Amino acid sequence: MIPSQMLKGVLEGCILEIIRKRETYAYEISKQLEEYGFGIISEGTIYPIILRLQKNGLVKATLQDSNSGPKRKYYHLTEKGVATLNQFKDNWQELDHAVNQLLMGGQDNE
Repeated sequence: MIPSQMLKGVLEGCILEIIRKRETYAYEISKQLEEYGFGIISEGTIYPIILRLQKNGLVKATLQDSNSGPKRKYYHLTEKGVATLNQFKDNWQELDHAVNQLLMGGQDNE
């Protein structure tokens, strides 16, 4: 299981990527994250992130009919959301490279 402190820094970008792939709703996002190996991430964790993404203009929501129960909020990326996701991917590659360099024994300074 991935510790929650490590997850906090990357969940926003990962949620943006899931929404980029297709319009979706919070419960489906939590299931997608679980399928990718993030463990069980509750909707109670996902909703505040989505609200922040909406507030920052990165995602928009539309209400759509559901086959089971009330209408659902489906989220999609805005242009600003796409740009933010691309920046996250660039930052992630830099971080991934740096951590791997350190852990795999590259560039010893001692």
